[in-house]
Formats: sequence, C-alpha cells, structure tokens
Amino acid sequence: MKLIREITEKDITNKETYEEISYKVRKASRAIVFNEANKIALLNVSKDNYHKLPGGGIEKDEDIITALRRELMEEVGVEINVLNELGMIIEYRNGFKQLQISYCYLCKVIGEYQETSFTEEEKDNGFILEWVSLNEAISILEKDSPEKYMGKFIKERDLEFLKTVTM
Repeated sequence: MKLIREITEKDITNKETYEEISYKVRKASRAIVFNEANKIALLNVSKDNYHKLPGGGIEKDEDIITALRRELMEEVGVEINVLNELGMIIEYRNGFKQLQISYCYLCKVIGEYQETSFTEEEKDNGFILEWVSLNEAISILEKDSPEKYMGKFIKERDLEFLKTVTM
C-alpha cells in the first residue's frame, strides 16, 4: 500500500520536537464508504467538534480487511465491497508515545443497513453517523476545530484521505 503522508507533532502543534521517543505501534483500518446515493459515511464526534472516517484498531487475531469489515458493521451498520486501496498515513503522536498506521480503502455499501453498535466510549463522545457527499465531507472537515490533541491528528489524517480521492 502506498504511503500518502506522515503526520508529525509539528503538523499539529507547530512545535518541533527532537526528543528520542519509543513509540507504541497501533494499526488501524479505515474506509471511505459510498452508498447507493454516492454519499459517504462520516462520523460526527459531537463532544469534540470534529468528524472522522469510520474505522478503528486492528485486533490481534485480525487482518486489515477483517478489522475493516468489523469496524464498518459496528460504526456504520453495513457490509461492504472493498473497491480499492487508497493508501496509508503514519501519525507520530508524541503526546501519547504512539505511532499510528492507518490503512484506508474505498468501499461500496452492499446489502441491508443495520443498527450501529457504538462502543460506550464512542457513545460518550457523541458519535453520530452522517451521510454526505465527498465534497461536503471535505468542507466539513476543513471547518472542524477539534480542541483535543487526538482530534487534531484525526482531522488532519482524514482530511488528507478525503482529498486523495479527489486528486
């Protein structure tokens, strides 16, 4: 999978850090999922004023696509057909000593829609599923202003994924 971008602390905080850090690696799978109306799934994280693409961490017993299918069923309530690899983004989250690798795919909804099953943490963060056009999604993320450290990384990452589709 092609590397789209590396996001560093400087991209988020505008501060250069030169300390040596041992990172814990976290791998995640994400998707830009189109429905029959050519709209994409976007998760509104209402408690922190940002939106994100559906997806999440890859568990020990999963490959990337298995994790992707599980996450999309939980967060969007859909089965998907994976159309293509979009690429990956690496985030150096120094504040958490975490190196996150996100693999992103273009997907299409197949079958019936089911109820989402957000985790308690996702419910506490006010997750709301929305369906918007690709251009609307880009506009929404450009206007988002997350206050928390993690939200700033997520906005930067997912906006980059969305813009990669329109290139």
